[in-house]
Amino acid sequence: MNFSTLETWAPRVLSVLRIVTALVFLEHGLMKLIGFPAPQPGVPHPLPLLLQVAALLETIGTPLLFVGLFTRPVAFLLSGEMAIAYWTVHAQHGLYPVLNMGEPAVLYCLIYFFLVFAGPGPWSLDVILGIERAHKAAEQ
Repeated sequence: MNFSTLETWAPRVLSVLRIVTALVFLEHGLMKLIGFPAPQPGVPHPLPLLLQVAALLETIGTPLLFVGLFTRPVAFLLSGEMAIAYWTVHAQHGLYPVLNMGEPAVLYCLIYFFLVFAGPGPWSLDVILGIERAHKAAEQ
């Protein structure tokens, strides 16, 4: 297998990771806010303030991530949200994610944290609008 060929696809696959993660994560916000595609199990109604903030972050942040606009700061906020979700909700039921149902929170937290450092990939409005290019120039 020619690994250099795989490396040339890495930036595009980064974009795919960002897009698919955003699409799947959007469901979490929609479940909290409008019960679509179904109400989120265990979430009280009316939503407590912390869950209202989470739902807004999820429903505003994920469309931005989907199109790759302000990817790094949005990913930072969502990574923090998922860290808070893990430690305030899941860890209360034990430390191990596989036992406390916190695996999605841990994975989303890590994926979003990765996007903070990796950026949006080439298929993004950040690149089209020059936001990502300006960021890279500031790093050098």
